[in-house]
Amino acid sequence: MKKLTLAAAIGLLISVAGCAIPVTPGEPEPQVLSRLGKPDATYQNGNERLLEYGRGAFGQQTYMAHIGADGNLISYEQVLTLAKFATIKVGQSTKNDVLRTVGHPIDTIFYNRVKLEGWNYGFKESGVWNSLMTVYFDQSGIVAKLENGPDPRFEHSRFGL
Repeated sequence: MKKLTLAAAIGLLISVAGCAIPVTPGEPEPQVLSRLGKPDATYQNGNERLLEYGRGAFGQQTYMAHIGADGNLISYEQVLTLAKFATIKVGQSTKNDVLRTVGHPIDTIFYNRVKLEGWNYGFKESGVWNSLMTVYFDQSGIVAKLENGPDPRFEHSRFGL
């Protein structure tokens, strides 16, 4: 059995601690940024802003810091959940709506035969199962359907990978 070197142990602790950086509602945006760092993306939502932070192994977590019009943190939540995906409305939500709801996908693909663009989101369904949610957009950028299933990145024996 290999022993962890001191540097490896410190790196492991930092990476684990990085997943649980505390931010508290009411904190001013500069303090949130100093704790969380530069966001992966920023979205304007009326007078409020959303700061996207991709976290976790295999991109299975995305956090949104919701900054109010007063410049203070309203909430900080993990958005790759079934509850959040359920707020995406088929026939109504746009690509921008999806980005503001669950952030950037891990990858995209265009299905030429059916003329749909798929955005893939890997996530831990119910905190346990490695799942892949695909949000499909029609040619006008409106959500056509959502589809959830096992994440093939973790299904080596099942899919012969």
